[in-house]
Amino acid sequence: ECIVDEVRKQEGVKLLDYSMDKDHNRSVVTFVGEPDMVIEAAFNACKKAAELIDLRTHKGEHPRMGATDVIPLIPIKNISMQECVEYSKKLAKRIGEELNIPVILYEKSASRPEREDLAVIRKGEFEGMFEKLKQEEFKPDFGPDQPHESAGVTAVGARMPLIAFNVNLNTNNLDIAKKIAKAVRGKSGGFKYCKALGFELKERNIVQVSMNMVDYTKTPLYRVFQVIENEANRYGVNVVGSEIVGLVPMNALVDTADYFLKLEDFSYDRVLENKIYGD
Repeated sequence: ECIVDEVRKQEGVKLLDYSMDKDHNRSVVTFVGEPDMVIEAAFNACKKAAELIDLRTHKGEHPRMGATDVIPLIPIKNISMQECVEYSKKLAKRIGEELNIPVILYEKSASRPEREDLAVIRKGEFEGMFEKLKQEEFKPDFGPDQPHESAGVTAVGARMPLIAFNVNLNTNNLDIAKKIAKAVRGKSGGFKYCKALGFELKERNIVQVSMNMVDYTKTPLYRVFQVIENEANRYGVNVVGSEIVGLVPMNALVDTADYFLKLEDFSYDRVLENKIYGD
């Protein structure tokens, strides 16, 4: 709540959504506004996180390398991706210089090809960053050459909207979730724009296939969901639900409805809210 308050109190910024859960031990905060004000809110939230979160004692299912793990800047309206790249560099420079936290630019902002993929940067997590940053290919773009002792390393970059999409299975067998995650993960032969891991949800005594859909226009939600369902059936388990963490573009859900309902001659223009609110 203290971190989210830094966004709430920023003039020119609207807090859209925030969520957290005990198992992942990770918070996702989404806000929108004029670019300079968004940068200010992001910096202040990062500063507050560094004050409150100590990664030396932090544990959670989700991989992490920083108290503020990643800050993506996403073009929504009246701004280009390249402009977001420039804003990401401005924010990264400030975090590095004023908070003494090393920052690595990723996705569209990456300074070299091997830094585009966040999973590659984050591999080894906080504990492994002290050795990793000594490698030339992972030398920080801004800030010190070694992790902050408690706040670690932060990634900043510009990218398309990402959908955090999780599918829950009615089993506590983590191996099954990991095998299914491997089947849909792009790097292991699955869907190119899908990143997936298998997690335990200990409070519910089930497991989860946790995914980042990095381009839903090329790897749609419904296609991945169907494969997970089919793979789960192979192991004698069922999908008991799915969830969106944070926000989701309406088109991603419209595409899913179109697919499963087998709608004919349907288009986004026929969505009521689209007609009312327009672009």
